[in-house]
Amino acid sequence: MKFSIRLLYLYLFAFIGLLVSVIGSIQLVDLGIKVYIFKGADKYGMYIVPTKFDPTGKEVKLTDEEIAEQKRVEDSETQRQRQRQASTALAMLLVGIPLYKYHWRLINKNN
Repeated sequence: MKFSIRLLYLYLFAFIGLLVSVIGSIQLVDLGIKVYIFKGADKYGMYIVPTKFDPTGKEVKLTDEEIAEQKRVEDSETQRQRQRQASTALAMLLVGIPLYKYHWRLINKNN
């Protein structure tokens, strides 16, 4: 096998594509495990302060509806974080797999 800069380039980019694909796959598996097996793994319990201050500066107790709203906000933030992780993982796969396949195909064609 003859060494060349071109061959080094092809192997390097095939490796990078494979690495990006593996990382994206790991992120998808991680997300799936968090969503379906360890359901509380990505929930960060926000401490809900049971009081607030009115415009005059007086401390007022939160109502049950306000506490429920804070919990809904926390749940929606967890959902958005999961969507961001899935989006990143899918983007890595959509870039990494073609990058790897293209360069690996060129390597095999030369040999």
